[in-house]
Amino acid sequence: MDIVDDVIREKLHSQVVLIRQVSEYIINSGGKRLRPALVILSSGAFSYSGKFHYTLAAIVEFIHTATLLHDDVVDESQLRRNQETANALFGNAASVLVGDFLYSRAFQMMVEVDNMRIMQVLADATNTIAEGEVLQLLNCREPNVTEESYLQVIRFKTAKLFEAASRLGAILGNATREEEDAMALYGMHLGTAFQLIDDILDYSGNNSDIGKNLGDDLAEGKPTLPLIHAMKTGTQQQADIIRKAIQDGGQDGFQPILDVIQQTDALNYARRSAEKETAIAIRSIQFLPESENKKCLLDLADFAVTRNY
Repeated sequence: MDIVDDVIREKLHSQVVLIRQVSEYIINSGGKRLRPALVILSSGAFSYSGKFHYTLAAIVEFIHTATLLHDDVVDESQLRRNQETANALFGNAASVLVGDFLYSRAFQMMVEVDNMRIMQVLADATNTIAEGEVLQLLNCREPNVTEESYLQVIRFKTAKLFEAASRLGAILGNATREEEDAMALYGMHLGTAFQLIDDILDYSGNNSDIGKNLGDDLAEGKPTLPLIHAMKTGTQQQADIIRKAIQDGGQDGFQPILDVIQQTDALNYARRSAEKETAIAIRSIQFLPESENKKCLLDLADFAVTRNY
């Protein structure tokens, strides 16, 4: 991962000062680096011994960072990873344009790898993520979103890059198509679990731990799984409270929403859903030979559902 960070710093170079400032601010502001780690671990699980996994790991992080820059503008977010968002610090225009720079730099780096299969996977993933962003936008302030529709947003917007990262390592390691698909399945279910836990933390975490303000999702009118479950299983009065909060962006206060979420056991439901996802992820990679890489992949699945940040 230190080598990946070196590649990231090298590829962030631009003669345009503002691009360097915004890019370095985002890349250096923390983050778990889970997606690039998946590239490294999955390639290692198939005994890959080249150097392209470092490049692909950096590419995945650039794509992820570009989505964050654009996300924060769309959501009008002010805080991420306990720091001001780039749009709050540099403005919306700079954030959008530097996000575009990171996308285009990522595709320049893909060409360097010179593998059409890898290009296909990353191009498809980037397009799917964009579709997920638009789906999420359509769902904002819409209280009638079903659990199935919400999970589709997660699969597209969040899990797709986890899936691609896991698949890329398998491709580098000359895995069979069946093994490649199994790794992709691992990544998809890991990413889904990861987002579901994020949903839970938005109503139960600590501001300093999760690096953003509690209730941000509700303020943006996002109907995440705890809210969807609370509306489905609560009384009519409880459902009406949640519906109004989604439509109004929680303007009547956060506590009544928390009360309904607790009364309907919605957080435990979401956690059980996340645990089911990681169980599928774990089963999908049991075929891998025992190694430190496999152990780390299994540990990541455990971390996805036990973390508090």
